[in-house]
Amino acid sequence: MSDFYSRTHLLLQDEGLSQLREAHVLVVGLGGVGGYAAEQLCRAGVGKLTLVDGDVVTPSNLNRQLIALRSTVGQPKAELFRQRFIDINPDCKVTALQEFLRDERTVELLQSEHFDCVVDCIDTLSPKVFLLYHAHSLGIPIVSSMGSGGKLDPSQVHVSDIAKSHTCPLAAMVRKRLHHMGVYSGIRVVFSSEKIPPHAMVEDPSDNHLTTIGTISYMPPLFGCIIASEVIKTLLNK
Repeated sequence: MSDFYSRTHLLLQDEGLSQLREAHVLVVGLGGVGGYAAEQLCRAGVGKLTLVDGDVVTPSNLNRQLIALRSTVGQPKAELFRQRFIDINPDCKVTALQEFLRDERTVELLQSEHFDCVVDCIDTLSPKVFLLYHAHSLGIPIVSSMGSGGKLDPSQVHVSDIAKSHTCPLAAMVRKRLHHMGVYSGIRVVFSSEKIPPHAMVEDPSDNHLTTIGTISYMPPLFGCIIASEVIKTLLNK
């Protein structure tokens, strides 16, 4: 056994480590939350990762995103993470898809291979709900990030079924959309009960967002680490 796995093996033993090495996880969205979630899965020894993000690194990412450096501005996030993860764990099979997941392409991808779990870190409402709905409909376990922006207090971060999420505006919009589609529960989410101060939000006329919300360096990584822990527990309990 290589040194890479030695500490994880002490904790999980042969069976647990084998379960992670045989798992395939789909991570959609590689921003402040998704990038950290994906890296924790890679370092834990997950054997196969499919990474999806159509974005490139921008200067506004530098305050919170794992892959964001002055030297990587303008480069595609998915490919940067693919190269990084192979450098961390050459045994991990990493597929990078440089695209924004939408509509029928979501269903096509979910059905293209066997995924043991899906991580949703999309920050645009419609494709987020579409991914949640179809993963749930196909019976694929999914862990979803609600809003980490506008939050400062780690003690107010929670993990629950989507039905029990509260206070978070993004969670409220997701619940409403899912209710219209006949889904009320069965999706694991990470959310914060901390209220967003009004000054932290500004209108954003871009195609992908209605508003831009201020962020602090440590909250998206915290969400990402908690998501990774939920995924790992799911994989170990299969």
